[in-house]
Amino acid sequence: MRVRFPERTSGRFPAPASGPSPAGGRWRVPGAVVAGAFPALAFPAPSLWWLAYAALVPWLLLVRSAGSPRRAAREAWLGGAGFLLAVHHWLLPSLHVFILVLAALLGLLWVPWGLLVHRLLGGRPGPGRVAAALVLVPAGWLLAELVRSWEYLGGPWGLLGASQWQVPPALRLASVGGVWLVGLLLVAVNTALAAVLALPRARLAGLAGLTGCAAVTAGVWWWAPQPRAAGTARIAVVQPGVIDGPGRRLDREEALTRTLAGRGVDLVVWGESSVGTDLGADPAPRARLATLSRTVGADLLVNVDARRSDRPGIFKSSVPVGPDGPTGDRYDKMRLVPFGEYVPARSLLGWATSVGKAATEDRRRGDRQVVMTLPSGHGAGLRIGPLVCFETAFPDMSRHLAADGARVLVAQSSTSSFQHGWAPAQHASLAALRAAETWRPMVHATLTGVSAVADAHGHPVGRRLGTDASAAAVYDVPLASGTSPYVRAGDWAVYAALAALALYGGVTGVRARVRRSASPRR
Repeated sequence: MRVRFPERTSGRFPAPASGPSPAGGRWRVPGAVVAGAFPALAFPAPSLWWLAYAALVPWLLLVRSAGSPRRAAREAWLGGAGFLLAVHHWLLPSLHVFILVLAALLGLLWVPWGLLVHRLLGGRPGPGRVAAALVLVPAGWLLAELVRSWEYLGGPWGLLGASQWQVPPALRLASVGGVWLVGLLLVAVNTALAAVLALPRARLAGLAGLTGCAAVTAGVWWWAPQPRAAGTARIAVVQPGVIDGPGRRLDREEALTRTLAGRGVDLVVWGESSVGTDLGADPAPRARLATLSRTVGADLLVNVDARRSDRPGIFKSSVPVGPDGPTGDRYDKMRLVPFGEYVPARSLLGWATSVGKAATEDRRRGDRQVVMTLPSGHGAGLRIGPLVCFETAFPDMSRHLAADGARVLVAQSSTSSFQHGWAPAQHASLAALRAAETWRPMVHATLTGVSAVADAHGHPVGRRLGTDASAAAVYDVPLASGTSPYVRAGDWAVYAALAALALYGGVTGVRARVRRSASPRR
């Protein structure tokens, strides 16, 4: 007769029992992909924002029930790939099969998160492990978001917290801890719900977690400071619509801008790549734009996408133009879109140009952010902070502009290549988040829609210009004074999450060493 002794365990957080998963089956592989993709519905265009508070629960339950850490890691990886594919599916016409490769590679970032979920929520955890999970599982999720936010890995597009761009309590949270704090609380709510649904021994801990998240949100709502009103700026957005050829586009932009004469605007903003020739080398468009500025009585902020005459290479640049021509300020885009504006490691990945619409020549980068002071017209003295295209996805860029004195954030964008997908709505939604984080209104001007304006609270101002519009719209933009807690304190929520992970890793390592030293030697 064989006698089996129970496995000896020690430590506060014992590893969950391994073996065949009680919910095993071939469906787990596609189930992981679908469960990971499900939260994408919370983002525009569906904008089912309320779904984000429970959308991770199926994925969490799947990973925690995996029969081993290895299977948990696999299902976290597949779910991460599914999430990225769903949020970025509109890139498929441009990148083709390469988007599958990128999703598979970046999906690996969720493996540590999956291992945390399996270790802390797997098996039959008690209240202590669930309490730890309420902190560490959100921190593990943030770690994955933080790494993929590196510009060379695609940038922070589709951060979970960004799905709450139209929810006032979430925008207030963003003013305190940025989009990162919103994401941490969302994952904590999902983790608590998973505990309530699947872990009877720790149901009270899950309910306590939900209560804690609600208390934090309510506390921020009632006691966090708010920006103070400081006048208005009258800003016009010119959106020409879908037009082939830079010459015809310029004609349409000029015609729309002329309709603004006599309307007392302080600034006219054109979209990304609105001018296709370098103004330093070509006097004709320079004179044309100066005449427009005199006609309207305001400076124009155009975006030049052209080869520079004074430096080698192609730049995308925000250039203000007054009644006498370019004012001398210039902002060269710093963070470029991977594959769209340059090919990372072109010597290795240059083949991407043959299977999609990757850039055939790399754009050049600017080296610093610029706060511009308008020198003329009705808006003389107004300080603006320009951003170009997907730079609005980076919280640090708008935060630095606000800290440097910008009164209005101005984004110039173009998503014309993805006109019929989710990209235009997703991009426009970022204006609300960046405005709420910085207490600075943001004007998001595009060539083909969606153009939108948000005030210093992140609330919409005026009407949005959709992808079917070709128009010039004027917005009375409320200005604000004061410095938001997020601008003042920076990414404290990120550092707190990383500190929690480091502490857990250190404690786990020490306990493992103690167990090894206490084990009898044979």
